Amino acid sequence: MLSNWNLQLEEMYDKMVEWRRYIHQHPELTNQEYETSKLIASILSDYGIERKINVGGLGVIGFIKGAQTGKTIALRADFDALPIQDEKDVSYKSKVDGVMHACGHDGHTATLLAVGKVLQQNRNQLAGNVVLIFQHAEEGGGGARKMIADNCLEGVDAIFANHLWSLIPVGTISYTKGYTTAAGDGFEIKIKGKGGHGSSPHDTVDSIAVAGQLINQLQYIVSRRVHPQKTAVVSIGSIHAGDAANVIADSAILKGTVRTYEKEVQQLVEEEMKDAIRGICLSSKADYEFNYFHGVAGVYNHPNETKIFASTMKSALPEIHVEEVPALLVSEDFANYLEEKPGMLFFTGAGNESLGAIYPHHHPKFDFDERAMLHAGKAMLAIVDYYLVESDLEVIEQCNVVK
Repeated sequence: MLSNWNLQLEEMYDKMVEWRRYIHQHPELTNQEYETSKLIASILSDYGIERKINVGGLGVIGFIKGAQTGKTIALRADFDALPIQDEKDVSYKSKVDGVMHACGHDGHTATLLAVGKVLQQNRNQLAGNVVLIFQHAEEGGGGARKMIADNCLEGVDAIFANHLWSLIPVGTISYTKGYTTAAGDGFEIKIKGKGGHGSSPHDTVDSIAVAGQLINQLQYIVSRRVHPQKTAVVSIGSIHAGDAANVIADSAILKGTVRTYEKEVQQLVEEEMKDAIRGICLSSKADYEFNYFHGVAGVYNHPNETKIFASTMKSALPEIHVEEVPALLVSEDFANYLEEKPGMLFFTGAGNESLGAIYPHHHPKFDFDERAMLHAGKAMLAIVDYYLVESDLEVIEQCNVVK
């Protein structure tokens, strides 16, 4: 049965590429994905898939009802773009100045649309239901939380998502047990000193000198306050202070990011930052403002669903290299779904040096080998086949306890 589904998906490959390239040429920023949302809804409607629009804003949900009752499995894709100028020399280059799909969301959407059509054509073979979640505003726009608040997970038993990944070769699918991405927080520190002439530092409170001390102290948090078997990153990405070479700046602004997996480490880093800023500014006679911004949590792949995924991929897709890999320190708001329902996120290799698909995500020349969409689609079909095809239901029940 799965082999027939895969053949049907392969027959849709040209259409997947067409959708992906159209979306790539017409990118829309987070919370502005009006036309992309309409396109998704229109395609679902054309295939006779029941859909709900404007979920949590601009999200779209498709419902595929099986012939028999059973579990409900959700599959998620995202479709927002980034404020980056597309620098690729390809026919499907972005037509919108300063906006491009630089993270593979166009491919995620095209893949799930094709998977949706295949499952709709074979819905009479399903003992259960599939929910297709097309999410807007993944890139820092809170799309997952908004869609969850609008009940996109109602009745769902488990949820899965794919992320195309240009830094692993096409023909590979990778996964991680437990945490697979990190919590992505941000911060801003404003040091308030006392400006003056560069020749008279004793009459000033040098905000740049204070900032220098603080930068070193923040790295001390990671090297000496966080347990060495835990993971944390504190990075300063922006510093602004002063405009003249002979003037001591009265203020300095530092902006950066914190990446952690476990919540207790996240809390520790935030508290240690508060102590470091307070102590250094007090000893330097400077005032300060500190703002810490909590982003999405780390994606935590649930043990049972990860075990099922790994065993299913290795048996259902022998032509694909399936590997367990270390966690990444990027962030992904799929974490919000996994705080509500069991499930997992996997990565589909999309890199290909011969095609120039070698650049990291969020790079102006980012691209991916489009054959990766077939691999991701087949992985999703294998998940649905495992959970919802009647002949497999007894096997699933036997796997429901991780030993």
